[in-house]
Amino acid sequence: MFRRLVVMLVLAVVATAAPAAAQESAPPTATTTQREMVVTANPLATAAGAKVLQQGGTAADAMVAVQTVLGLVEPQSSGLGGGAFLVWYDAASGEITTYDAREKAPLAATEDRFAGLGFTDAWQSGLSVGVPGTPMLMEVVHETHGNRPWSTLFNPAVRLAQGGYEVTGRTADQVTALLARNPNCSDRLFFRDPTAFEYFTNGSETECAAVPAGTRVRNPDYADTLRTLRSEGASGFYSGPLAESIVDAVQTDPAIGGDMTLADLAAYDVVEREPVCVDYRGHDVCGMGPPSSGALAVGQILGILENFDLGTDPLGEEFVHRFAQAGRLAFADRNLYVGDTDFVTVPVEGMLDDAYLASRAALITDMDMGTAAPGTPPGEFDPTGPQEADTEGGTSHVSIVDRYGNALSMTTTIESSFGNGVMVPGGGFLLNNELTDFSFSPTAGDGTPIANRVQPGKRPRSSMSPTIVLDADGNVELVTGSPGGSSIIGYTAQSIVNVLDFGLDAQEAVNVPHHQNRNGSTNLEEPIPGVTIDYDVAALAAALEARGHPVSVGALTSGLSVIQVTDDGFVGGADQRRDGSVGGR
Repeated sequence: MFRRLVVMLVLAVVATAAPAAAQESAPPTATTTQREMVVTANPLATAAGAKVLQQGGTAADAMVAVQTVLGLVEPQSSGLGGGAFLVWYDAASGEITTYDAREKAPLAATEDRFAGLGFTDAWQSGLSVGVPGTPMLMEVVHETHGNRPWSTLFNPAVRLAQGGYEVTGRTADQVTALLARNPNCSDRLFFRDPTAFEYFTNGSETECAAVPAGTRVRNPDYADTLRTLRSEGASGFYSGPLAESIVDAVQTDPAIGGDMTLADLAAYDVVEREPVCVDYRGHDVCGMGPPSSGALAVGQILGILENFDLGTDPLGEEFVHRFAQAGRLAFADRNLYVGDTDFVTVPVEGMLDDAYLASRAALITDMDMGTAAPGTPPGEFDPTGPQEADTEGGTSHVSIVDRYGNALSMTTTIESSFGNGVMVPGGGFLLNNELTDFSFSPTAGDGTPIANRVQPGKRPRSSMSPTIVLDADGNVELVTGSPGGSSIIGYTAQSIVNVLDFGLDAQEAVNVPHHQNRNGSTNLEEPIPGVTIDYDVAALAAALEARGHPVSVGALTSGLSVIQVTDDGFVGGADQRRDGSVGGR
């Protein structure tokens, strides 16, 4: 079904952040352009988007080309079988719109959906699959904001799928890691699906090895799916033979069958929602509201920090301490209040109220506060219990600014690595496992319902934080966002503070080692030669421990895509912790 080739592809020229070699010590420097810019987690996707922009397309047009390529070359992170949140700045009107393409639970779903299952068994099953939103998002945003013919936007991905693309080291490493979790090659939970196993491995149940990095592979089934979308639009995905294949793959999952139906696919809708914005030191920081917790948690962190002088050092002990405390407080509220607002009442305005955030900031002392309790924001909300466990996984992020002044920030996902591990027969794409973002228990210990419990037709809570920052005159000055599960919130907030408070450019902001607290340990990133700036992580850890912080030091694998808009043009920051690149001219 899938043949490996050794062919060379001619791609559009892309300006990329300097690649980091292991022996180098200097992190990459920023890329600058004058007319337009796209930043993604993969050079092939960046090239596709840059070509569309060069041809006069809008950020919406470029997004379609980027997403279809990402779904092919970065299959562990996003794809047609998943969903996304998108923030759009319209240059003509000066307005920001957010699009909710989060996956939905099937109508047959009940609150006890995952009763008796651990996370892994739920993840690797048909029960974890939500109704995908990405294909419809591409169509809705293109119809509203695009100017290039829909049919032309699929050409880069079709050529790569048909002609071949090179497997990245990141993809190969993640396949290897999941294969190692199986008891043996023939007794597989991970890559249990024969189609996915054949595609991502050498196909041998005795050797059971991932396709090596650098191998060129073809995916003609994916090319056929793209041709269907090209000719029929999103309806070719949500009805007809492709929809039947999706439903069959869910219901006949080799582990545990799911309950998605053709009616669920036919009923899916992308929702245009009001953006959630917070004023931060005279800048308007706007993002995605519920069912995402992203804009709320990022906004709370910033609103709490606004009560302090942050100093001049993005890795200074005092700032890192305060950033960690703000993270604790934001996650305490997030875990209690946030769910799909079509099902629960979330105190959005109250959580970002200046007086409320000042009262939360007043809880911060020179010592770590320990596990923070949620506050009581003003406004109406449903009585809910806290969701204790976080199970969110990897994603991808895209930032684009076009020559017309429009800006797009989109975080896109299939949830955990390679989604639920099942590739749709004849479709060439993986299914998501987004429903494991729901609370596995419908109630807290005292019997109070959890806001993010499973309900039919509901969208699970997310941490995806696509963000656009406007200056005091309402002009775009920053487009940012990242993959990384619930760590997305800290990554995104830190990128904003690095630019607005510490005066770093987009790439410098990405290069700063990460630190954050999700109301548990304070996590510090080990510096990476050639990727991040260097710092004395042991000294910072010791200083924080003296303040009472439980500290963990290790990898914090963001995938920030940052565009800074300046008077002299666009400044791009691509994350070399992954395969980030910048394109444009």
